[in-house]
Amino acid sequence: MSAPSNSKYKVLCIHGYRQNAKIFREKMGAFRKIMKSQAEFVFITAPNDVTEILPNCENAESATAENDSNRGWWFSTREKSYRAQDFTDIDDGFITSVDVIRAAFREHGPFDGVLGFSQGASMVSILCGMREQGDPDIQFKFAVLVAGYKSRSGCHDTFYTKPISVPSLHVFGDTDQVIPKEMSIDLQKYFLDPKTIEHPGGHFIPATGQHKPTYRTFIESISRS
Repeated sequence: MSAPSNSKYKVLCIHGYRQNAKIFREKMGAFRKIMKSQAEFVFITAPNDVTEILPNCENAESATAENDSNRGWWFSTREKSYRAQDFTDIDDGFITSVDVIRAAFREHGPFDGVLGFSQGASMVSILCGMREQGDPDIQFKFAVLVAGYKSRSGCHDTFYTKPISVPSLHVFGDTDQVIPKEMSIDLQKYFLDPKTIEHPGGHFIPATGQHKPTYRTFIESISRS
């Protein structure tokens, strides 16, 4: 992996449920293009294999190529399935995922920022909580959360007990059928001074010329010190 230019921000990217690093990198192609002068992106894959095929899961994120693994950051049932809307006391696979993320910080960091999509954005909100609580391994300067939401696993409530001060940009679609925008709006109350991009589309990362100035302004507002 080539090192980014010193003038660029280094960003760890956390994919959605039923995705992996390769698929997420491809889906972020337009976004990477508009941000190429400002950011270098590092992609990692969740450790938990997703085997269930359910019509109500986050299938809009699903890996489509035959040889691509579907992965998740944690499950909401003992049957190794996941729905973002479920209130549960289960987070099977979560600890292993945190270990993978810690390893990424050690091996590929330090990172200026973290970016997550859907379940990955929920994981990013947890990383923000860990950072706020002083975790020495999880340190970064900003967070971008696309189709994010507060994890509804009771095991994760502890990560939302302190107001999150890290600069954050919350991106969500008015017509998102996978993560309703109300869930993304609710997440913002745990952050101090969150910035937002609300777009008329669905479950994807908007990357048109209209959105580029907001992304760039947000990134440029982050101190490199």
